[in-house]
Amino acid sequence: MTTTITLWGVGTARCLRPIWVAEELGLQYDLRPIGPRTGETQTPEFKALNRKQKIPLLVDGDFRLSESVAICRYLIDTYPNDSIYRPASPQERAREDEWCCHVYGEIDETSLYIMRRHGDLGHIYGSSPEVVKASKEYAELHLHAVDDLLDGRSSVLEGGFGLADVVLQSCLDWAVAYGIGLAPRLEAYRQGLAGRDAYQRAVKVNSGERRHE
Repeated sequence: MTTTITLWGVGTARCLRPIWVAEELGLQYDLRPIGPRTGETQTPEFKALNRKQKIPLLVDGDFRLSESVAICRYLIDTYPNDSIYRPASPQERAREDEWCCHVYGEIDETSLYIMRRHGDLGHIYGSSPEVVKASKEYAELHLHAVDDLLDGRSSVLEGGFGLADVVLQSCLDWAVAYGIGLAPRLEAYRQGLAGRDAYQRAVKVNSGERRHE
């Protein structure tokens, strides 16, 4: 399928999400592999596209969109195929939103990113082992809740692999990279998604390796 899609940004869990979705959907896209805090988001070209000066960013023709979850949902709804489940009812859509909001709000923003800010990026935001420790404990609390709610399923929604799985998997990988152990069922879920071909391609693209067309 020929599209007019350009994705900006690599190197983070949030950038992985739209790349993975694009790979799952079999989309052709131009990748601009700029990274965070490299100065590349502060160029006049990028600021003209996104005043937030943040990645990831989607440009599809005249349409621009930031925020990883919003980008993923746009791609899924605009270029649907059978590889990604789309909820068919308002109740299912709301359940998907519930999962995305919980994982993004409590695990990504409130836990893992705080660990990043005051750990890896301590030279910018201030190093604080106490904050990192508290954030790790908060992440563990919500990962246990996710494990209970997932209840051993291979996908968040019973209908199959979808947006909530993309968001959750990216955070599970991030948690593991930060030394947070996962419960056996949750680790089995993570390993199951890691076996997807599109995921493996996306990880390579996000890490800066050349994309195979």
